[in-house]
Amino acid sequence: MLSTHYLTISTDSVDAEHGAPAPDRLIAGDPKFRTWNVEERDGGLYAGIWEATPGKWRIVYDEWEFCHILAGVSVIAEDGGKARTVRAGDSFVLRPGFKGTWEVLETTRKEYVIRL
Repeated sequence: MLSTHYLTISTDSVDAEHGAPAPDRLIAGDPKFRTWNVEERDGGLYAGIWEATPGKWRIVYDEWEFCHILAGVSVIAEDGGKARTVRAGDSFVLRPGFKGTWEVLETTRKEYVIRL
């Protein structure tokens, strides 16, 4: 009998969704996204893996997100704040109201948990 209370976060468990930044948010490059949304619960809770190729775009967060970088290098800059370089092993939270840019220098893959 399989447990219904344990879930592995893996790219093998679901098909990837493909995307890109909205055209009005794109700043540089031609970044492409792949998202493996492994968990989606009532109340706006999501968990999975996201990957982006190099480029730069504006981000605006209405949601709360925990991120753990698995691979790659990105620079996240908050409007009016400092730029932070994130790479494999880094973990952080982006809170609702965060506005700035996300620049992928080397294809970046992260695990995420989002709460709307």
